[in-house]
Amino acid sequence: MKKLMTMARQFRDEENGAAMVEYSILIGIIAAAAITAIIGIGTWVTGQFSGLCSTLNTQQAVAGVTCQ
Repeated sequence: MKKLMTMARQFRDEENGAAMVEYSILIGIIAAAAITAIIGIGTWVTGQFSGLCSTLNTQQAVAGVTCQ
């Protein structure tokens, strides 16, 4: 019984579990922010290329070449 109490006391005093949870939450927040940034940049780049394609089709800058 004494050994069980000693193990319970050590588990209670140890902070590794709490630190691991904190780091896991932090990694989750960073991952979510990175995914959001990548999606936002991808949307912006797609819009830029679509605008460029529309401009090229409108002005017929290159004869015989169309963008889709």
